Amino acid sequence: MNNKPLRPLYTLPYAAWIILFVIAPIALIVYYSFLDLVGNFTLDNYRNFFSSVYLKLTISSFWYAFLITAFALLFAYPTAYFLTKTKHKYLWLLLIIIPSWINLLLKTYAFIGLFGLYGPINAFLELTGLGKQQILFTDFSFVFVSVYIFIPFMILPIFNSLDKLNPTLIDASRDLGANSWTTFRRVIWPLTLNGVKSGIQVVFIPALSLFMITRLIAGNKVITLGTAIEQQFLVTQNWGMGSTIAVFLILFMFIIMLMTSGKERGASINGKVK
Repeated sequence: MNNKPLRPLYTLPYAAWIILFVIAPIALIVYYSFLDLVGNFTLDNYRNFFSSVYLKLTISSFWYAFLITAFALLFAYPTAYFLTKTKHKYLWLLLIIIPSWINLLLKTYAFIGLFGLYGPINAFLELTGLGKQQILFTDFSFVFVSVYIFIPFMILPIFNSLDKLNPTLIDASRDLGANSWTTFRRVIWPLTLNGVKSGIQVVFIPALSLFMITRLIAGNKVITLGTAIEQQFLVTQNWGMGSTIAVFLILFMFIIMLMTSGKERGASINGKVK
């Protein structure tokens, strides 16, 4: 039975979903970005975005997103590597992923309790004689909590890449006289680079648009593009400027996806690399 005439019908739900929930919202954001406070057409929003205030905000957002991604990668890669060497690796991976299922707001408030002046961390510091420290509302607390929240999403793609790595390639590298560092640099890292890129995508892109953590953990001392969008829509009621920032945020995300996407550099099939 030939189902070719019906194939276009199978794609209708998918196409309708894309149009209604992806293309239409983006088109609406672009439309509002050309409106001023009274609904008149203007290009001032785009001119204002390139002012010193918003340029500094953009640089700050990229800096914090870079820090969060760098620390997440620094801890995620060795963690994923050692997970692949454990006996019950999938169980340990599940235990790492389970906290990501907890509501983000609950985890944020948990850290407020931990880092607060009367929390357990400050209580421990008092016992050691260091006294209470202002941990909340600092860059450290913001980056620390963000890394904690995003690190499972960095571990998972790296773990999958390492788990699929053909172990005979590592044995061959060592048989040829390469030490552990050379084997990692010339064999393991290149063949798992796509997992690293996927991890960077799922961490760096959301980190650009954080807003709730900046309010609750950083006390608005850290302002990101996401925080600016929230303030424009909810505080100043300037939907045009908020939409303009959102347009540039979408462009930044698209550029990052292009930069971190790539074809498979290597895959193990029957002990061969292709």
